[in-house]
Amino acid sequence: MAVNFNAATAAYGRAAQLISEAAKSPVAPTGSGGGTGDFSAILAETVQGVVDGGKVADQKAMDLVDGKGDVIDVVTAISQTELAIETMVTVRDRVISAYEEIMRMPI
Repeated sequence: MAVNFNAATAAYGRAAQLISEAAKSPVAPTGSGGGTGDFSAILAETVQGVVDGGKVADQKAMDLVDGKGDVIDVVTAISQTELAIETMVTVRDRVISAYEEIMRMPI
């Protein structure tokens, strides 16, 4: 079983780059919602957390390969990252569904 670590590293790097670009783009808050932060900042923090979790899981896997890690730590880190990614995908799907519903509304 061949594992392509370069592809995973490239994906994490691209996600981090997108997060930094999103954080730099000026977004004016609209409305008078009760939230303390804007949606893009919350989203960027969440995505960064998933990326960081993936990096931790990768590092633990590499430590295991080097004989310095524990299998339980690797499995736990991978499970946490998988759960975070599944949660992000679910949120993305719901946002897209809400957008499509809004687009179907008559004007």
